[in-house]
Amino acid sequence: MRLIFSRKGFDSTYGGAPSPIIAGRPHSLPIPGQHGEPTTYGQLGLGGTVADITRGRMGGTHACHDDPMFADGQCWFGQSGAAQGHLRKQDVSEGDVFLFFGLFAEPDTQERHHRLFGYMHVSCYGAPDRIGSHPNWNAPPRPHPHFSGEWGSANTIYHGPGAVARHAGSALRLTRAGGPLNSWIVPPWLRRFGLSYHGKAERWIGPDGLNSARRGQEFVCDIGDAQDPRRWLEQIIGEMTR
Repeated sequence: MRLIFSRKGFDSTYGGAPSPIIAGRPHSLPIPGQHGEPTTYGQLGLGGTVADITRGRMGGTHACHDDPMFADGQCWFGQSGAAQGHLRKQDVSEGDVFLFFGLFAEPDTQERHHRLFGYMHVSCYGAPDRIGSHPNWNAPPRPHPHFSGEWGSANTIYHGPGAVARHAGSALRLTRAGGPLNSWIVPPWLRRFGLSYHGKAERWIGPDGLNSARRGQEFVCDIGDAQDPRRWLEQIIGEMTR
């Protein structure tokens, strides 16, 4: 099994601000559309939130990249270009798990931090024009952006059971209390198994510290059949869904 820490949602580059935590629940805001996406923030019920977060730079009429898409206990996620090339090189496939994380702001202090906000168990993946024939495929409830526009030959859809976090618990926070942003607290086994883009020894600080990469979308850890990481994953998904 592979765990993929997958960076998604608003940040200082895409959207220009952290995603919010509202009434104790993280709301990962989809990045602005750049490929002729068919869905607007208003259609997702996020028009007012986006207008507030961006101070009016964007609003309900702006197109957004609705990805990863969650509905009815399922997730649909598209990837392309160099990021998909990295997933392919790391042999990401059925049975692996995406752990989506992003930039958020604490509601009281506005402290920026990274946190996990959703997951997906991959049950099928493939090119958009072929995945519909897979026995585990379920059609998404609304147009997915990776089924239209110009994405290149590496364009790939991943699909399977998944959900977003129901609350912003401390166990889902990656950034160490007090920061800085990319100083993460991670389970001790992660250093032992390794994480793509984090091969330099100086990135790992003590038994549970990681200076995470400031760029990149997909960080992959191959845990094989090891039980410690699987128990941790069960706890994280349980924390998201409780």
